Amino acid sequence: MLSPSSISRQVICVLLLFSLAHTRNVVVFQPSYLTATGPAASALLLGNTSDTSLNLRTVSPSNTTGSIGPPSCVPGVTQWVLTREQVGKNAVRIQLRLDKNLRLCGENETDTDCCRKPLCVLETLQVSACVGGTPQASLLIQVKIHARLVPANTGSDNKTAIPNQVHQPLGSCPCDLTFRACDVRCCCDKDCSVEDLKLFASHCLPGPFGGQVSPAPDYQCSVQSSENSPDWFPFLCVSSSPENNPYLGLFYHGDTIPSKPGPTFQRPVLSAPVPVNVYIQGSPILTLNDQYFTIPQKVLGQCVNSAPVAFLKNFKVKCVTLLRNCPTGSPLQTLPMDLRMLVKSGQGGDVIVDVTDEVATDLSQFISSTDAVASSDERPVCKNVTLALDYKFYWKGNGITNITLTRTVGTIPLNGSVVLTTRYSAVFLNGEFMGEPNSGNPGYQVGRPVIAGIVDTLDNDTGLQRTSINLWKPVSDGLCSTNEKKPVLFGENSTSGCLLAISRQNLTQCNLLRETVTSLQAALTLATYVARSGNPDPLTVKDWVNISFVTLNSSTASEDTINSCYGIPSHQHIHVWSLITDMVEGIPQRDIHALQVSLSTWALDCGGGDVSPCVDPVETQLFPITSSVTFTDIPINTGPPKTRFQINFTEYDCNRNDVCWSELAFPITKYYTGEPYSQSLAKGLIMVFLFITASILGTPWRQIRQVWNSATL
Repeated sequence: MLSPSSISRQVICVLLLFSLAHTRNVVVFQPSYLTATGPAASALLLGNTSDTSLNLRTVSPSNTTGSIGPPSCVPGVTQWVLTREQVGKNAVRIQLRLDKNLRLCGENETDTDCCRKPLCVLETLQVSACVGGTPQASLLIQVKIHARLVPANTGSDNKTAIPNQVHQPLGSCPCDLTFRACDVRCCCDKDCSVEDLKLFASHCLPGPFGGQVSPAPDYQCSVQSSENSPDWFPFLCVSSSPENNPYLGLFYHGDTIPSKPGPTFQRPVLSAPVPVNVYIQGSPILTLNDQYFTIPQKVLGQCVNSAPVAFLKNFKVKCVTLLRNCPTGSPLQTLPMDLRMLVKSGQGGDVIVDVTDEVATDLSQFISSTDAVASSDERPVCKNVTLALDYKFYWKGNGITNITLTRTVGTIPLNGSVVLTTRYSAVFLNGEFMGEPNSGNPGYQVGRPVIAGIVDTLDNDTGLQRTSINLWKPVSDGLCSTNEKKPVLFGENSTSGCLLAISRQNLTQCNLLRETVTSLQAALTLATYVARSGNPDPLTVKDWVNISFVTLNSSTASEDTINSCYGIPSHQHIHVWSLITDMVEGIPQRDIHALQVSLSTWALDCGGGDVSPCVDPVETQLFPITSSVTFTDIPINTGPPKTRFQINFTEYDCNRNDVCWSELAFPITKYYTGEPYSQSLAKGLIMVFLFITASILGTPWRQIRQVWNSATL
């Protein structure tokens, strides 16, 4: 199997050869040499292939030099069929297929369409690409194909009948692994002809796997070995016929099993979409002509322009493209009429995509190059470039009721090359609500978003409306005006921030500056509740916990000056307390016990190492605005604390003392599980009886009897 690094190197080589062939207007084969061990082979012809003809012939090396002569445009007579298929503007796939049967001929067979020898085909082929009778490139193919072993008798039933092992020993030929084909070295295979058996008659598989399914049992006298057999074996061994054998084979249940095709290394053929009556979660959405409804998506980290959309699967992706010229095709250049397609509703009807156009005036979120965003005077521009496609699928039950598309277009100025970031999204809405996945069942899973909630102001008896608690997500230039937000993930501590451009003029309006920064930080946490578990019910109050906000104390704030502002909430910290509430299949379930949002105030002063912002009232200086989250586990309370007496007195503590008097009778208690309780009780009573007997018959008891007898006399 090829490693990912070798595959990437091959892809790079193909691209370099394709680029070289395209720039020099020549043609090349990739690869230029092949080794074929099967009846089919293929290669690529890259370059200007419009007036190119292909010729196939059989060649052989020179007896003196050992080399093969130059390519020729004169075709030869071969047993191969050459076909070509245009796979691109400057690429042709060359395919060769052997026009011959690869079965092995019989002894007296007169049919020529078979192989006389086990090595059926051994030759060298040369494919020449010619333009006007002049060869431009050549491909050498070394062919070495062996004959196929096929069964002598072919039936029509595709099932294998396994007999009942009660009446007939099962597994008479375990090495017969291939249905209706001769397995090499399997001499008991009924599909092998006499000619096949001659190839490996002296190399048959030994033992039960090779068909010797009745090995001699260990008690047979014939299996005596001087190394392993004991000295008494000749007196107790059994001599019987080989037919008197209890061995039933390697299998134990008779059944009728259908044959299945074996594995293959050939490229699978993608089947056409299967029409569906209703949609289920994850099934592809189809158009009216039974084709996949596609939107650009990311597959294995790479953007794919035509990826099928799955029912009830939301996604939001970004694709980065380096523009050197204005785009001419999809998805960067689209027309509304092409996007208004008919889609199967899943309920026997169809739905048309409703397209709405929006023009982007601020290109900073789509173009990362600052030069391209600048003035576009005397620069070439690309008009009506598709910058974003946002789909909304409205669904009910197992069908789609409506599809809306918001297409965002804009004019892109070209300055040599432009890095363009396009956005594509699809959300499924049930009415006006989007279904969101849970973050655990029931407890939170590490790495899943923390679920928050806000009160539904519409009062639709839907309880709390789900939302998220966010942190800053720096992108591109890191400014707060262009930054995005990322959700807080359970169990993962994180710190992030953005930069706020402030001038000396802003420092003269400290109240306005405080309100601006406070609104930026408040936008991160709009929720007032946080879900206690990973699958909360919006209508159940006990599933939610109030978020506590630590407000600023304005009485301790210092006075503002001309060049500085105090009490700026530049840092927001989110503290989450969690604890283990249950165990499900050995996995601890964690719930959120409390969540607190606090703000830390800093003083913003102009200057620092550069005094120019303090002189020029318009020049800006960058100040950091940060946010962080910390998760703290609450330890489980294992019981009341121990007293000083319990800590110091260890005489009767079996865990910290070698002698444990309290467990002297442990074997006869119900807590002992080493053996059944009845047996341990019986053994305990026997020990007591023996102790009493020993006491009666022992020396102390005899002395007591003697004193008693003397006293009575």
